[in-house]
Amino acid sequence: MSFFQNSENIVWSAPKKWLLRFFFVFFILLIVPLSPGYFQHIFTTNWFNSNFYDWFLLTTYVPEFFGVQGFANWGIAAGVAAIVGTVWFTVVKDKDTRDDDIYYWLRVILRYRLAIGVIAFGLIKLFPLQMPYPSLSNLHTNYGDFLPWKIYFHTLAISQPYEVFLGAVEVIAGLLLLKRSFAIVGAGIIVGFTGNVFASNLAYDIGHPEYSLLLTLIAAAIALYDAPRLFSLLILQKKAIANRYQPVFEGKLPAIRKGLQISVVVFIGILTVSVSSNYRNHPYKLPQTPGLKDSYGYYNVREFKLNNEVIPYSVTDLNRWQNVVFEKWATISIKTAKPIIIDNSTGDDYQEKDIDRNYESAGVGGRRYFAYETDPDNQVISLTNKNPNHRTETFTLKYDFLNDSTIVLQGVNEQKDSVYVVLDKIERKYMLYEGRRKPVKL
Repeated sequence: MSFFQNSENIVWSAPKKWLLRFFFVFFILLIVPLSPGYFQHIFTTNWFNSNFYDWFLLTTYVPEFFGVQGFANWGIAAGVAAIVGTVWFTVVKDKDTRDDDIYYWLRVILRYRLAIGVIAFGLIKLFPLQMPYPSLSNLHTNYGDFLPWKIYFHTLAISQPYEVFLGAVEVIAGLLLLKRSFAIVGAGIIVGFTGNVFASNLAYDIGHPEYSLLLTLIAAAIALYDAPRLFSLLILQKKAIANRYQPVFEGKLPAIRKGLQISVVVFIGILTVSVSSNYRNHPYKLPQTPGLKDSYGYYNVREFKLNNEVIPYSVTDLNRWQNVVFEKWATISIKTAKPIIIDNSTGDDYQEKDIDRNYESAGVGGRRYFAYETDPDNQVISLTNKNPNHRTETFTLKYDFLNDSTIVLQGVNEQKDSVYVVLDKIERKYMLYEGRRKPVKL
């Protein structure tokens, strides 16, 4: 008989008793916060003035034993679980220990941990924060200049209704897990969903595949509890006995149980409200400072001077600007031939300062992204490269709108070289915006 069986039908043989204790300790080590950094976040955050990301981070815990990262922690957890499980099985002689109860509480812990994890990630898709729509600069970046993970994110982001649908699937599956009788349905959905996420993490080199695999493993452990009965009913078409196991709650346990249930619901409510607020006000991956008024668009560099020397248009000259994009927010991107050390981060972290909100520039080559500040009184714009590898690259430029489609920039770079640039706005249509359900003339 399978280890993952209906509790009331399990014959707890010695191997199954040991496996139960092994998996109990193994999962507890992987999902119960033990790392100091997790508690540091809890005790150093002002929760009365927190942002959604402070709450979101509470749901993404992964262990780091002895400073080790990645799947190595699984090996450490398995080693400790094997030792503790063996001691528990051989040394602790508690005649009253009920293996059904241990198995029940393990599933409870797994259900709630999985529910909170998938609901959190579902919410940042339901309110499209995880994968923002590609910026105008991204639309003017060669396909081959993107790292694979950025292509994957853009592929999902260009269809935000689909991203919202994916988020709804995760949220619904997570909510199903909160009800024991529907746990098999929620877990079954999540096995397929997060299993695909894990495969995508590997295929597109998104990073941190251990977390998605952990959620998949938890979902599989929950689903396997009912799997034999479902197999018998749906595949073998034989009668299956419903689960009639009822845990006994005595003493203060019912009150503790109710308190924990209420806490989970309140936590999910707070997270939902805070995620929704961030989406409406200022999505955390994009800069929140508005861009220079009437500047948004794609510009051809008609004229470029460096130290008063005219440099004709060139796709090989390292200094010559080829084209420029002004975003709706305070970011300018410049196409040059100068080599770029690519920012290998994914821009997922929440940052207060626009200069550090690097999602738009992370994983991108070919263009140089600058955050900027403006001095409207003196018509001066100060640019700083957003890429951590090129943060010393700066420009201080005076701007002048000659008309509604021409901007002149002149000033100096970080090396005090003089720069003079004439930009002409190019009006064009983008197929992503136009769609295919109406005639489009280019």
